[in-house]
Amino acid sequence: MDSLALIPGNFYHIYNRGNNGQDIFFENENYIFFLNRYDRYISPFCETIAWVLLKNHFHILIYVKDYEDFNMNNLEYSTVKSPKRIDLHLQFGHFFNSYAKAINKRYKRTGSLFEKKFERKIVNSDTYLQNLIHYIHYNPVKHRFTENIWDYPWSSYESVLSSKPTKLKREFVLNLFKNKKAFEEEHQKEKNYIDIEDLIIEY
Repeated sequence: MDSLALIPGNFYHIYNRGNNGQDIFFENENYIFFLNRYDRYISPFCETIAWVLLKNHFHILIYVKDYEDFNMNNLEYSTVKSPKRIDLHLQFGHFFNSYAKAINKRYKRTGSLFEKKFERKIVNSDTYLQNLIHYIHYNPVKHRFTENIWDYPWSSYESVLSSKPTKLKREFVLNLFKNKKAFEEEHQKEKNYIDIEDLIIEY
């Protein structure tokens, strides 16, 4: 099996950071642009479970849809012809390249925006999923961007609790934590993440 492949029916932790630890988001419109590009390139193939965007790195937890559930309408391709088979690893590459090119053009910069090819780690248990969702949402506190998870605007935390329409798999996340109250209570705790050391990376 190709170690780079993203296999349908699996959960993955996707993450990367700026080249040499430099910023990849410079102002609020960059976060919005990144999320819009993500929706165009990735949402047709993946369900989004949790995410956070920080100035110099990001974390996204996804579930790869089954092939028959792929939405092949209005896709973004790097070539004129539609591919016969979608390679999700390459599709993520197209997404990140598209964002990097736009940022380089916008800020008149050159060179690589991201440090390396994006990382991906498979997640294979509900306990891992719960801890990883907490880890993702707690990142802004851990890196001292905010004192409270709920005050940081560029994560999926508020989308889980909101009643507004969302493409996030809200009900799945709430069911994973049993209910909304349990989700909030669990996110008020600080964790050491020892159980998921193989699924995370410290920036």
